[in-house]
Amino acid sequence: MLTNRLHGFLLFNFLVKDDQNLVEVLEAGKGYVVPGITAADHSIEEGIQKVRTFKKHVDMVSIGLGGNGNPENWKKALTIASTTGAGHLNQPFERASYAQGYCEGQGKRQWVNALVAPTGEVGQVQLSSGQKMSTHAFVDLVYTLGIPSIKLMPIKGLTHLDELVDLTRKAAYRGIEGIEPAGGISVDNIVNMVEAVQTSGIKLFMPHIFGSTIDPQTKRTIPEQVAMILEKVSG
Repeated sequence: MLTNRLHGFLLFNFLVKDDQNLVEVLEAGKGYVVPGITAADHSIEEGIQKVRTFKKHVDMVSIGLGGNGNPENWKKALTIASTTGAGHLNQPFERASYAQGYCEGQGKRQWVNALVAPTGEVGQVQLSSGQKMSTHAFVDLVYTLGIPSIKLMPIKGLTHLDELVDLTRKAAYRGIEGIEPAGGISVDNIVNMVEAVQTSGIKLFMPHIFGSTIDPQTKRTIPEQVAMILEKVSG
């Protein structure tokens, strides 16, 4: 899963509005894109239909929570992903292990991430319950549960970069494969972010890049922005 990686470790997650936008984004992303939708923006039926259409073009579609990572959307996202075999599923940490097991039980294994938030303090993460936990203990627990990836959101561009780097290094050392940051990532800060983690040893680093690449009027991801981001990190 997720094998085609730029520089051996890098992929990008962009939202796509429809079939045409999907094709545009995939072309602009040169094969290093995981396209996605959010549960918050679709009914379950709409999400299922859209994913099935997208999977005529790609093997993997990401199902996000939406609503700024609203944990209440976990079950809706899980239903869309498990019904379609979407391939990539965003979940709050507290639900990630259950979701992974549920999908495997349905015979539709998913790449599941465990969402936590930064705290403003290196070495600490915040769960959706509001509880804080040491990054070291959290990484150990994620590894023990067999969850392949951690999502950190909202990182607010480079505001929480030190926390992201610390988490990435600890996850890589423990043997967790992926780190997925989200929130405020753009063409202006992506190079600094990638350079900060490229020696961490992490096998997969997948920024979720939404607001800065989405046309506010049409809600479509702008392929030129995708291409610009790829050009920046490929140089």
